[in-house]
Amino acid sequence: MSLIKLTIKGISYSQTQTGAYALVLSEMDGSRTLPIIIGAFEAQSIAIALEKEIKPPRPLTHDLFKTFSDRFSINIKEVIIHKLVDGVFFSSLICERDGIEETIDTRTSDAIAIAVRFQAPIYTYENILDKAGVYLKLEDELSLDATLSSEEDLELEEIQPQVTSSFSSSSLQELNNQLGTAVSDENYELAAKIRDEISKRS
Repeated sequence: MSLIKLTIKGISYSQTQTGAYALVLSEMDGSRTLPIIIGAFEAQSIAIALEKEIKPPRPLTHDLFKTFSDRFSINIKEVIIHKLVDGVFFSSLICERDGIEETIDTRTSDAIAIAVRFQAPIYTYENILDKAGVYLKLEDELSLDATLSSEEDLELEEIQPQVTSSFSSSSLQELNNQLGTAVSDENYELAAKIRDEISKRS
């Protein structure tokens, strides 16, 4: 069965599970997306890896995995989401060291967080997209054109939630100071909002 390449479309709050997030993956050559419920820590880890400008003061678990792998010449070639059972996705890391390839079972959220750090491609199979994928149509904004089955039903607020700026009264210097404080406090959601406000003024 052929593999379908996916890319990260966005992360949003899950309306069905308190404290959880929906990681939305999209097929590269099509309109289907694959929403996956993940925990807050994994969502934060993926978001930090995607935001190149935000560097945590201490390495997160997935950063440690990357450092460990680099030190011992282990390369992550790709991630494959290979199974879906009772709404739970199963994934594998395809690793290589000294020309020897190994497959390691992993949670999908961890696999994605690691893939982003290694810039490794993410794949799944056609039957998984058929079972759990949703179709998106592009109009004025992204909206859901189909829903998952009742077992895997997810209600996404948006693919990329719009953030209402509350920093309009702050100067650039104040914003930069607030950004530094937010990163030091490991409040990366706030740091991302401040960074976006700074970028809009640049």
